[in-house]
Amino acid sequence: MKTMLSGIKPTGRLTLGNYIGAIREFVKYQDEYEMFIFIANEHALTVPIQASELRKNTKDLIALYLACGLDPEKCTIFLQSDIAAHAQLGWIMTCMSGYGELQRMTQFKDKMAKQETGITAGLFTYPPLMSADILLYDPDYVPVGVDQKQHVELTRDLAERFNKRYSDTFKVPEPLVTKVGAKIFDLQDPTKKMSKSDTNPKGCIDLLDNPATARNKIKSAVTDSLGEIRFDPENQPGLANLITILSALTDEPIESIVERYQGKGYGELKKETGDVVFNFLTDLQARYQDITSSGKINEILNEGAQKASKVANKKIAKVYRKVGLTI
Repeated sequence: MKTMLSGIKPTGRLTLGNYIGAIREFVKYQDEYEMFIFIANEHALTVPIQASELRKNTKDLIALYLACGLDPEKCTIFLQSDIAAHAQLGWIMTCMSGYGELQRMTQFKDKMAKQETGITAGLFTYPPLMSADILLYDPDYVPVGVDQKQHVELTRDLAERFNKRYSDTFKVPEPLVTKVGAKIFDLQDPTKKMSKSDTNPKGCIDLLDNPATARNKIKSAVTDSLGEIRFDPENQPGLANLITILSALTDEPIESIVERYQGKGYGELKKETGDVVFNFLTDLQARYQDITSSGKINEILNEGAQKASKVANKKIAKVYRKVGLTI
């Protein structure tokens, strides 16, 4: 069985875009691959965050993952910080990285271009840690959104560089970009990705939003004045975004939705999409409440850490021997 790995940073609450673009795919993949899913809580420290907020975000994230359908019997779910090998290999990958390579990484480059203040060295050097997160487990595939593919490319470069310098050690992973629903856009500005850090709350649906509030956000979503229902992301991005959401949550093909709505108006499409989102969030939040009150999260994380550490510790021991850190 092929291996797949992915992680998510607990710096805010999960959005509908996170579910459609990533978590929904993980649920499908867990039946097809050996899955490693980790909470990248060490990456959360690249920006200031209160300890209490980080703990709450982490627990919410795990509970939502489980509520969305991830099964700890089918995949290994763990905290990055529970496995010391992540930070250990992260330092080695940092030393394998070029200064110019890290300057070109999108998040750092964008913040520098905007002349933002408070940029940390961690924000500059986190991509090698991300590479370490991946390479420890020798995954065949890393599912990513289009905007995260750059990180997998760096990981591939570092793996090949290390293998060439020290002999074959790491599997070179492939990025796996989902085709449908890979990117859900802001409901008020469909030219940008739906983001948990967006300042306009009407543009983003949080998985823990009140379902009625989320339905209203769909109703007030920006569309266009063309008045014709087509799937045209370039010329009708807002409408295409709503159709993508409806398709993802119902598994109805986009072509079928467009055909059903020939001769109908945007209001009808928004109503159906809003109702589907309402029902989805209602069911999801009921499962989330059951999980958070069950006390199972710590148990799941302990079991996940035990499984992940066996793989990670074996790999870091091999790396330490090759680079000369063990004598």
